[in-house]
Amino acid sequence: MPTLETLRLSLEKIKSEDQELIFRGLSHPEVIKYYGVSYSSFQETKEQMEWYTNLEKSNSGMWWAIWLKDSKEFCGAIGYNGLMEEHKKAELGFWLLPEFWGKGIVQEAGQKVIQYFFRDLELHRIEAYVEAGNINSSKALKRLGFEHEGCLRDSEFKNGQFISVDIFALLNPTP
Repeated sequence: MPTLETLRLSLEKIKSEDQELIFRGLSHPEVIKYYGVSYSSFQETKEQMEWYTNLEKSNSGMWWAIWLKDSKEFCGAIGYNGLMEEHKKAELGFWLLPEFWGKGIVQEAGQKVIQYFFRDLELHRIEAYVEAGNINSSKALKRLGFEHEGCLRDSEFKNGQFISVDIFALLNPTP
């Protein structure tokens, strides 16, 4: 799994020693408000760490920890899962700790990861699923060039109620 670098960021393989950082993000009320995964204890986060490892082992995805190069601060995570080689597509996902929101980090990391998807993985399509109402993630995807393709109404059950999910996609401009 390659380390990807941008002007400000280093995207590095998520390691077992990152579990505390992953827990901090995936237990934070503002992060998990629209995110499909959440944990209430450090021990439960081990399940997420195993998921990251199993994705890579099964060759169905990979996730990077996002670090600021200068300060070595952990910002969040970005990656893909659901790789379908026969269809040349995968699903993009990301989350950031709130103190890093609005600083262009998803934009910068996303551009680098998308470049990797299209150039190195030779994907044709990248999909992203966003809970309806998650305006910030929807805006971030649009800034990355994703197009809103529709809404999957009441397609998931979360916190005792059905939620709708918007689907976004980006096609490789050089097929």
